[in-house]
Amino acid sequence: MGPEWRAFDHEQRDKRTRVGAPITYTIHDKGLSTIYGRDIPARNRAQWYRLRKWQRKIRISGATERNLAFALSELDRDSSRLGLPRSVREAASVVYRSAVDNKLIRGRSIEGVVAASLYAACRRCNVPRTLDEIAEVSRVTKKEVGRTYRFLTRELNIKLPPTSPVDYVPRFASELGLSGEAQSKAIEIIEKAMEKGLTSGRGPTGVAAAALYIASVLLGERKTQRDVADIAGVTEVTIRNRYKELTEQLEMGVTL
Repeated sequence: MGPEWRAFDHEQRDKRTRVGAPITYTIHDKGLSTIYGRDIPARNRAQWYRLRKWQRKIRISGATERNLAFALSELDRDSSRLGLPRSVREAASVVYRSAVDNKLIRGRSIEGVVAASLYAACRRCNVPRTLDEIAEVSRVTKKEVGRTYRFLTRELNIKLPPTSPVDYVPRFASELGLSGEAQSKAIEIIEKAMEKGLTSGRGPTGVAAAALYIASVLLGERKTQRDVADIAGVTEVTIRNRYKELTEQLEMGVTL
């Protein structure tokens, strides 16, 4: 785990004992500035509006602050579209700020670094999202997200374990409307496949999708390959290929 994650964990613990408004990394000034404007008497409103106007100018002053404010706004927008929890947004903000502090933004688009930071945070917080999903809600390509992610993890010394197909099963199963039994069966299939080395070099989403397809057939909750492919963000060809490998190598009597 790199220093930026340790800093994040330390700050989270510190916030629990802090008096007053908590610090948040998702606001460019970490939420430390005061906002005027609650219960202002009518006779003082003109003065309040002038104060608020100057406060906003002070809060977002200089190119760096403006860029940071824009980046965190983009991060919040992408996170909302992906339905990500607050913990992931905070973690992504920490990664982005670390990139700024280490002067890693130059020569790269803000949107690309935001998307890469979000992808890293999803993996760190065990809320897996694919590069395709991240790219779909951002303003950059999957290729740029992946390239920038690899750059950030190398330069910031972020160590993350490979994503497992098991990580994707709960979300895919829920979106497909499959039962808990089908979800457990898919995980069982994946674990057996991992023991035999069948998942090595295979995309985790494709393996998860094929295992869920097999489980749905075995338990009489059959879904079409198209349904599963659409949810997992893979092609039907990928599901068929993984399906054949799993059923043949694990000697499972399942027919298409």
